[in-house]
Amino acid sequence: MSTLLLTRENIAEFIKAVTINGKLVIENPEDHMKLVRLARAYFKAVKAMINLVLKGAPQTEACRKLYNILPNYVYLETAYKNAKAIVEGLKETGGSKCEIKRFWVSSRGNRFDHGNRNIKLVPRNGFFEVLVKYPWDSSWIRGKAFFGDRYIQVLKELVELASRREDGYGVTISFKEYPRIHVHVPTWLYLKHFSKNAILDGRFVAGIDLNSDRINLVVIDKTGKIVYLKTFWYPEVTSHGFPRELAKQRRLYALHSALSTATLVGASTIVFENLFSVKKRRFTRNAGANRKISKFAKKQILVHGVLKSIRAGLKVVLIDPRGTSNSREHREAMLKHGLDGHTASAYLIALRGLTELRQHFESYKLA
Repeated sequence: MSTLLLTRENIAEFIKAVTINGKLVIENPEDHMKLVRLARAYFKAVKAMINLVLKGAPQTEACRKLYNILPNYVYLETAYKNAKAIVEGLKETGGSKCEIKRFWVSSRGNRFDHGNRNIKLVPRNGFFEVLVKYPWDSSWIRGKAFFGDRYIQVLKELVELASRREDGYGVTISFKEYPRIHVHVPTWLYLKHFSKNAILDGRFVAGIDLNSDRINLVVIDKTGKIVYLKTFWYPEVTSHGFPRELAKQRRLYALHSALSTATLVGASTIVFENLFSVKKRRFTRNAGANRKISKFAKKQILVHGVLKSIRAGLKVVLIDPRGTSNSREHREAMLKHGLDGHTASAYLIALRGLTELRQHFESYKLA
């Protein structure tokens, strides 16, 4: 498993898109009911698709079988991709079933469809008009989407690129307290608007170990000496019944704090374990620990960490996770430096990142 050095120039090879969220307003009651019917049909299609994916049905066959539920091949193709992602997630966590509670509808992007065939964005003064294809009579559901001011320019540029058939954008509409719209923006475009220039004077390398109840940060210098370490705790999120969305917010806040601290200390490079190549989670014999692991979206947190780091002008290194815990090297690090298990993992992550940088990226320099 090779080491990866991620920068603003190559990040799109690994993280294809970034989601920008907004509020969707449907003023016409009839259009609102149409959207709910569409979302319900999409929900049913995804549930049926899961069974077909588990049976190994190819996409074309699955879409043909479910055309009576949702008569639109682009919606069905997107539903198939959603179902496939759910099945892959079940395999990764060792789960045997999934529970889908809310309605939603999604349509994949395509530059040849001027961005998106089924859900289109049209810039207006202060908002975006949203056109959603209603497949039963080919009419358009009309709504208004409102996004944060800082996202307006990137979305306008995305729509302009789509109008010239240079790029596409996927869109998802979900329902919670109110209808929400989620636009999937290409990573390169997102970073063009939001990333800072690379930090050139950083002296240190920071290793970050992501866990269900804490984030461990260890910063080392070019000789491998520890110059700073800290643990960012959030143990309450692993308790039974703790809201999943709030748990995600707490973890992301801790991650933001860890990255900000690493930058203040003087790190120019952040090292994570390369979880993108891990196909299955490692569980223990402890049932309580397994419950915490299964509810912890570690790869999702990693994506946020990578994007936040590159936005801040930091380089990101992903290293092989094998041996960073439960190994002879790990035990020696604990004894030599007086570290607990998770801090020792963060130390080995930083040390391995530094070593790999020197071996494989000759142009890399530390001050």
